[in-house]
Amino acid sequence: MSSSIPPGVDIAAAWAWRCLLIVGAVFGIGWLVGTLSTVVVPVVVALLLTALLSPGVNRLHRGRLNRAVSTAIVMVGGIALIVSGLTLVGQQIVDGFDDLSEQIIEGLREIETWVREGPLNLTDAQVADLLRQGQDWIAQSNSQIVNWVQNLGSAVGHFVAGAFIMLFTVFFFVYDGERIWRWIVVLFPSAARADVDASGRVAWQTLTAFVRATVIVAMVDAVGIMLIALVLQVPLVIPIGVLVFLASFVPIVGAMVSGFVAVIVALVAHGPVVALLMLIGVLLIQQLESHILQPFLLGRAVRIHPLAVVLAISVGILLAGVFGALVAVPLAASANAVVSHLTHRRDEAEREPAASDTKAASDTS
Repeated sequence: MSSSIPPGVDIAAAWAWRCLLIVGAVFGIGWLVGTLSTVVVPVVVALLLTALLSPGVNRLHRGRLNRAVSTAIVMVGGIALIVSGLTLVGQQIVDGFDDLSEQIIEGLREIETWVREGPLNLTDAQVADLLRQGQDWIAQSNSQIVNWVQNLGSAVGHFVAGAFIMLFTVFFFVYDGERIWRWIVVLFPSAARADVDASGRVAWQTLTAFVRATVIVAMVDAVGIMLIALVLQVPLVIPIGVLVFLASFVPIVGAMVSGFVAVIVALVAHGPVVALLMLIGVLLIQQLESHILQPFLLGRAVRIHPLAVVLAISVGILLAGVFGALVAVPLAASANAVVSHLTHRRDEAEREPAASDTKAASDTS
């Protein structure tokens, strides 16, 4: 005598195997992306840069310039801007290193004095013993330091290779992106091509709006923190601004972390009072970004809840580190825009037959 399966168990089992299949597919894609990260990471970064550069290229192309020439002008200008910025940052670091090193030495002397005369009240022999233990630890860590140097050399090699891949990819995405996208759409079944094409264009519009708004927010963060550091006479103002600008591409988290670097530099250079003022300035800039700039500029571009932003960044960091944090929010925003678009299309498709039936019934009566 066969026993029938309760409907609840049947439904739960159906959902369970589907969820397991989705989780397995996600892990499989993650493994594949991790294996091909040397290629995947530059291509994804190139996609973000394409979203940033395409409007400028389109504007030049509408001005009757050849598209290849427009692409070359924008890319060469961007590379020149980046090289000039890095050169300026390097010069600022070299110029400010001597003063900062003297301030660091003075700060270490103050710490040594506090250790001896402060609440710890350590003797000279105890301080010397602590220093000797530190030297022993460094000596025992030589193999680890060698491994770190080797890993750094390998990372630099991967970075250079990725940079070349990224540059070529950006050029062809900007120059021939429309034809590349049409080729990708043709790979799908004919019945799904219209939805795929429309969804891709919606995702691209969302990504472009997000990148533009993020650049503006990052620029405001960098300039604001640089002005505060300049007023407080904190050294390395331009390197701090560049760091804040780059870190601000990770929403919510990036600018705050990089802002605290400015606080640490202020603490080393001028002591706790200036560091406290720098901290207050960083927090004010963060409040301006969170409550005014991001809702105004990113509200329409992202259209996802701040909690979803935080969770997306957290998952991105866990899965792919800094790169995951960088792409988590634009990926979540694009996915949300695609889902909303497809849902709207489905609702419209369901309403059209109902409206036709209502009209036919009214004509019959």
